Amino acid sequence: MAIKITKTIYKKKRFWAGLLLAQFLLFYAFSKSTFMISFFENFFEFQKRIHQLLFSWISFSVGDVIYILLGIFFLYCLITLFKRRKRAQSLIRILIVVNIFYFTYQIFWGMLYFQPPVIKKLPSQEKPEIDKAKKLAFIYLERCKKTRQSVQEDHKGRFIITNLEAIQEEILLQQTRLPTYISDKKTTRIPVIKPSLFKNVMSFTGILGYYNPFTAEAQYNSELPSTLIPFTTAHESSHQLGFAREQEANFIGYLTGIHSKNPELRYSTEYFTLKSLLRFIAEQDPKFVKSVLTQYSPAMKRDRAYEREFVFSHQGWLDDFFGLTNNLFLKSNQQEGSVTYSYFIDLLLNYEK
Repeated sequence: MAIKITKTIYKKKRFWAGLLLAQFLLFYAFSKSTFMISFFENFFEFQKRIHQLLFSWISFSVGDVIYILLGIFFLYCLITLFKRRKRAQSLIRILIVVNIFYFTYQIFWGMLYFQPPVIKKLPSQEKPEIDKAKKLAFIYLERCKKTRQSVQEDHKGRFIITNLEAIQEEILLQQTRLPTYISDKKTTRIPVIKPSLFKNVMSFTGILGYYNPFTAEAQYNSELPSTLIPFTTAHESSHQLGFAREQEANFIGYLTGIHSKNPELRYSTEYFTLKSLLRFIAEQDPKFVKSVLTQYSPAMKRDRAYEREFVFSHQGWLDDFFGLTNNLFLKSNQQEGSVTYSYFIDLLLNYEK
C-alpha cells in the first residue's frame, strides 16, 4: 500500500513539473508568433475591461490581498517542507499553484512584452544625440519653472497635490487623445488606480508603483513625495492601457501628462522628463548637469531636496535586493535590464523631433 502511495505521489510531482516545463516551451513558441501576439493583445483589450469593472468599486487593492494570501500559502508550504510526512504533498501544492499563476500571468500580461516596439511607430528612429538632449533639457527646465508657479505648496514650500482624483480622471481623458499612429489601444475610462497596501515596504525598495496583471489594478506608493505621484500614476495607468515595457509606459505617461491642462500632472511629467534627460546627459557631460541644477528655481530646488531626503532616508538592503530582482525580471521580458532611461530618451527625442 505504501509503495502505491509513493508511486502515485511521484507521478503527480512529475506531471505538474512536466506541465510547467510544457508551459515554458508553449509560451516561448507563442512569443515568436506574430499571430499569437496579436491574439493576446486583443484578448487583453477584452479582459482588462472585465477586470476593471469587477474591481473598480472596491476601495482597496484586491490584487494586494491576493499577493498577501499567496505569501501566506507559500510560507505555510515552506514550513511543511521540513516535515517528512507532509513534504511531498506540499511540493505538489506548490507546483499546482505555480502552474496556475504562471499560466494566468502569461495569458493576461506576459505575452504583451513581445508586442512591436513603440519606437518603430515613430517617423524617425535615430539614436539620441547629446546635443539634442541638452537643448531639450533647457526647454523642460523653463517649462518646469513656469508650471511650478501654478501649483500649491505645503508650509515648507514643497509641491503638494490638492486633488489626486482629478489627476487620475485627467490621465484617463488624455489617454483618449493619444496620437493614433502611436497607440490604437482603447482606454476603459474606469479609474482603477489605488494606493498600495505595501507602501511602507515600497519606500525601502525604490519601487514607486506597479501593475497587477491578475486584477488589472494599478498601485502607487502613497508615501512618495508629491512630485513623483502624478507621473507614477500616469505610468501605471499606461500599463493598464496595455503597454508592458517599462520605458514605453514612461513614454505613454509622458504623452498623457505633457499636454494636460491639470498643472499638477503637467509639472510632475515635465519634472520627470527633465530628470530623465539629465540622467542621460550625465553619462557624458556631468558638468552640464551640475550647471542646469544650479538654474532650478528656488521652488524646484525645494522639491528636489525633498526627493533626495526621501530617498536617502529609505536606503538599505531591501533597495539593493529589489533592484537586483527587478533587473533580472526586465531582462527576462525583452527589456534593458536595469532601470535606465536610454529607451525612453530614444522615444522622447524622436517624438520631439
